Amino acid sequence: QVQLVESGGGLVQAGGSLRLSCAASGRTFSSYSTGWFRQSPGKEREFVAVIRWSGLTNYADSVKGRFAISRDNGKDTVYLQMNNLKPEDTAVYYCASQYMYSSDYSDWGQGTQVTVSS
Repeated sequence: QVQLVESGGGLVQAGGSLRLSCAASGRTFSSYSTGWFRQSPGKEREFVAVIRWSGLTNYADSVKGRFAISRDNGKDTVYLQMNNLKPEDTAVYYCASQYMYSSDYSDWGQGTQVTVSS
């Protein structure tokens, strides 16, 4: 069973940086894509970034140029480096796992809170 554990959230001032981590277990690393999503109160969950099993990355327009997704193959850990944070980035951030031949994210972490003060 795939398990995902996020960490690294916290409170930061606007313009600051945070790095989120998503540690995965129970899967064959090279066969999965890992995505980051976020949800703030009263809003739908939204896509933030993904690193595909092939290594290709994609970002939401709202975070392009500010966020960077990467992975450590040996640790099966995916990172989300967030720079120049804005108050509108405040949300609970979740990582999720997608098997290479699936269209759905089948496993999700518990989430980590990111709060950006103005």
